[in-house]
Amino acid sequence: MTWNVAVSLSSLALMLVLIYCGMHVAVVLGLLSFIGVWLIKSDADIAANLLAQAASDAIASHIFGVVPLFVLMGLVVAIADIGKDAFEVANQIFRRLRGGLGIATVAANAVFAAITGISIASAAVFTRVAVPQMLRFGYTPKFAVGVVTGSSVLGMLIPPSLLMILYGFLANQSVGAMFTAGIVPGLLLALAYSFGIVAMAYLFPSYVFAGGDAVAAADEEPRMAPAQMAIKLIPSLALIVICLGGIYAGAFTATEAGAVGAALSLAIALLRRRLDWRKFWQVLVETGHVTVSVSFLIICANIYTRMLAISGTPQFLVETMAQAGLGVNWFIAIYVLIILFLGTIIDSSSIMLICLPLMLPIAETLQLNLVWFGVVTVVAVEIGLLTPPFGLSAYVVKSTLNDPRIGLGDIFKGTTPFTVIMFLVLLLLIFVPKLSLVLLD
Repeated sequence: MTWNVAVSLSSLALMLVLIYCGMHVAVVLGLLSFIGVWLIKSDADIAANLLAQAASDAIASHIFGVVPLFVLMGLVVAIADIGKDAFEVANQIFRRLRGGLGIATVAANAVFAAITGISIASAAVFTRVAVPQMLRFGYTPKFAVGVVTGSSVLGMLIPPSLLMILYGFLANQSVGAMFTAGIVPGLLLALAYSFGIVAMAYLFPSYVFAGGDAVAAADEEPRMAPAQMAIKLIPSLALIVICLGGIYAGAFTATEAGAVGAALSLAIALLRRRLDWRKFWQVLVETGHVTVSVSFLIICANIYTRMLAISGTPQFLVETMAQAGLGVNWFIAIYVLIILFLGTIIDSSSIMLICLPLMLPIAETLQLNLVWFGVVTVVAVEIGLLTPPFGLSAYVVKSTLNDPRIGLGDIFKGTTPFTVIMFLVLLLLIFVPKLSLVLLD
């Protein structure tokens, strides 16, 4: 092992320590990259110049406009009560099924995910909409919060997805191709969740129901006419068809789709009188916070990538794997385990920005399809939103619910079946790559 590689690998170990101690991931990436280049080149000026150049080059493209536009669209859609409408329609459709409200939550989350692409927004919206309804109809608190937390991850898999956009930037892959590749896995995960809910309702009724007949209770609710359901779904379908349909049809790029979607969502919110100047300002501020956070992470990840390239660490790891006789399967297994471990301590975007600069060169050397590799990455990263102690979706549900009777431990226990289901879907996607690539052929 050369001095350069030793410096690089030492920075990885130190990175985990600093992150665990509470330092911001972007700051850690930038700081260790600067120190790493300084030690490798023995010149602080070179390290400083690299820092400045990377900061300039990393996001100097109109393509990055897609981030604030889709974030803005997602936040406005949440205010416009489109998620609530989707839930009400799904509840009407699945009300006669045992565990139907759980399936309705998953279905509504899938529709909401096809508009927003932000898991945290899904968790917040459906905590307010679905959890009170499930508790009212006799579902256990643990199951209710588990369904909402588990199905919120659909927001980062079903396009448009912020993580898919981020991966496209980092791996130099088409965002449109990543969106297309996420459709089948996203629907597969939603179906797996739905079957899992029905199975739990029949095999473990005490886990799902606190008492009473939830199906009979749901039947007491007023029925909604088909025309009413269609009217409630028009805004959702319009956003999905215009934005995603435009991308798939080649009518406009992902950035242009974000602009169209943001404008359309603003129009819907105004027509529904859900948006005033105060809320609009809050949405703009939150959009700015998310965009700046993501941009800062991308800049620092770009610096980190250059430090790794200078050190020769990716080539060293490829040669080490070849000498050890480790092939594609072992690489994927190690990669997924690393992501799952990191998911317990840091957020989704940070995991990708730490792992991908090191792992993408290896994946390219092994001639893996980088679109499929991206889908596997996103699914594995999203599992981290459900796992303690850092499962971010669980914390969002807890803070949004604001119910002292339901603790954070209850939420993590409730998400356990959905974490297991998601892991099984991940294994299926790994062993059957065609599921991710079928719409691209």
